[in-house]
Order: sequence, then C-alpha cells, then structure tokens
Amino acid sequence: MSKVYFINMHTTFQDSLLDKFGRLMDAGGIESIDMNKKFVAIKTHFGELGNLAYLRPNYSKVIADRVSGMNGIPFLTDCSTLYVGKRKNAAEHLNTANANGFNTVSTGCQIIIGDGLKGTNDVEIPINGDYIKTAKMGREIYDADVLITLNHFKCHELTGFGGALKNIGMGCASKRGKMELHSAGKPKVDEEKCRSCRKCLEACAHSAITIKEKASISHRACVGCGRCIGMCPFDAIGVEMDEATDILCCKVVEYAAAMLEGRPSFHMSVIADVSPFCDCHKENDLPIIPNVGMLASFDPVALDRACVDLAQGQPMIAGSRLHTNSNGVKPDDIFKCVHPSTQWQATFRHAAKMGLGSSEYELIEIE
Repeated sequence: MSKVYFINMHTTFQDSLLDKFGRLMDAGGIESIDMNKKFVAIKTHFGELGNLAYLRPNYSKVIADRVSGMNGIPFLTDCSTLYVGKRKNAAEHLNTANANGFNTVSTGCQIIIGDGLKGTNDVEIPINGDYIKTAKMGREIYDADVLITLNHFKCHELTGFGGALKNIGMGCASKRGKMELHSAGKPKVDEEKCRSCRKCLEACAHSAITIKEKASISHRACVGCGRCIGMCPFDAIGVEMDEATDILCCKVVEYAAAMLEGRPSFHMSVIADVSPFCDCHKENDLPIIPNVGMLASFDPVALDRACVDLAQGQPMIAGSRLHTNSNGVKPDDIFKCVHPSTQWQATFRHAAKMGLGSSEYELIEIE
C-alpha cells in the first residue's frame, strides 16, 4: 500500500499551520528527491479573481523555501483557462496571481505560466491511453526536472472532486489539451428551470449560448468546459455527454500519467474551505464540510483516495449546498449529492488500470 501522511489543522501558540505543513513535507520524504540544480515546478492554482477559497500563497512559500534549501530552482506555475475569466492568457493570469497575493516575496520564487502567453505553447507527450494518444501539456511545466503539486481539495462540477490528479491532468494541459479533455461533455439547458438571467451567457468564452425566451447552447460551438454549469444560480444547466460521463475522469488520469512519466514528483493536498465548485470560479460558496487537515504522498492516486475518504466522513455544514441538496440528511456520497451527474469513482478505476498509483493506502498521522 502507498503511504499517505496526514496532519490535522489544530495549532498552539508555538505551532502554526505553516510549521505543521513543513513537518508534513519532511515526514512525507520530500528530501529523498534530488533537486540539486534542478528546475522544480510547483503546480498550484492561483484562484480566479474574486474567489477566496484557493490556498493562500504562504503554503507555496514553505515548499519553495525547502526546494531552495536543497539547491533546487523552484517556480510556481499553472496553465491558462478556456473560459471567460482573468486567467485566459499569461498576462491576465499573472495579474490575477498578484491580486490574489502570489508574488516573489509571498511565495519565495518566480511565477511562470506553463503554456505560454496565449496558452498555445505546449508539447505532445505520447501516452497511448484508451482515450488519449498524445497529451498536450504546457511546455514550461513539462521542461521542469521535478514536479511538486500543491492541491486544494474541493468539489468539482464535472469530475466530482478536484485533487492531485486533476491539478496535474487538467491543470497542466494547454488550451488545446483542455479542449481535448472536455470534448466529450456538453452542457444542456433544462428550460423549466431556466430564468434567462444571462449568467451563463457571461460565462461562455466561445459564443455557444444564445438567449431568447430561454437559454440555448450550440453543441457545435461549445467546447464542453462546463463553466456555464457552475455559473447558473438555478441549477438549470447539466451535462449531456457525447460519451459516458466517466470519460472525462479517465482522460484526466491519462493526462496525469503522461506528465508524471519518468519524472520525480511529490504531492501535497489541503482539505480546507471545501467549496462546492472549482477555484476557477470567480466566487466561492459556503464550504460543505469543516476543515480536515493536510496530506502528503509520493502517490497522487492514494493521496486523492485518502482525501475522498476523509471528506466523506465529515459532518455537513448547515446552510451549505450539500446540506440543502440533501435536505439536511447526510448522504452516503457527498460529491454525487452536490453534483449528481458526476462519476468520480471512474478516476480510481482508470488509475488502477493505467498502473498510475494505488487506491489502497496506509494513512500515517503525524503530530
């Protein structure tokens, strides 16, 4: 079984969360990686402008300082988005990162957008998966010698949850890579629920949505990014898949496998501010569960599985989307309750098939 290290979020006057985060990193064995004069990509999420659920830059600095102390050359990175927002090109992405507190002082390293100025600087990596033959990944991340992921664990409207695998597979993909990942899923409007509020229209970067009496989505123009699903305040947009709804999860696994192949990597996740939607949203709803803790592992599959299991065991937060959707009764599957159309279990089935990691893990709690 893979080892996953866990530390809770309780603190004392002498022991901060960042102190504990550093101990977690050490217990997880990050110092076993040779970083001497190596470029080390720290893949994280800077948060969309207006979102406040993303991980603070302080976590990044703990990692960057440790890498620098091992004579490595750290840089913080993410790739451009498909949808309307403030991270769709490198210039706006860097402005957003700065506005959200990420800079060379707060993070202890430089910030490099992984797929270039317009999201087109990528490299094709052969993977020969069931769905993907060549993964299109951001070149600057691919060129790094070592990959460290810093993951905010939360819900996701398409994959059920977002953790290490999604941060790698989707987050390291260039624009055309993201289009390939999303190509199987298309959103569909429930006209009975639609109120023609135009929120989906504002969210669409590809002019795929028109509004007459009700919203309508052209599947010819739609790239399936799913942004409109999260933006709809009336839950009037769901996913109509051209393929089975689990295929996006499988594609994310294959992209992650391509990026990790032959590359030393280490992964850390924080289960806090578990929002019902991705940090790509310009807003974040009330967390659905209490803060749980921080985890680290060399195995991203085991790490994600441990996060899922810990999250499933938590009580609901009253007034949250989970509490509302379940009518106050704790569901067996919190991710399906928040986003009924998702099939997140496919992530682990396909990861096992790919030999990417193990869903069987030993959880080791440290002080």
